[in-house]
Amino acid sequence: METTYCDRCGDPAGQGDHAACRTARRMEPPRYCSRCRRRMVVQVTPAGWTARCSEHGEPAST
Repeated sequence: METTYCDRCGDPAGQGDHAACRTARRMEPPRYCSRCRRRMVVQVTPAGWTARCSEHGEPAST
């Protein structure tokens, strides 16, 4: 089974309470790759955001 990570705090997604992370993610882009926990390169623009993991590439803006 592959571990997934919270894309806001970087902690394992199945451990702890991530309610504050989910609330914050409504207004913020992801900061960590949910697959490998690497810190992503994030750019915020008036039109949205881009985030890129050096290993897994870019998720889509929400």
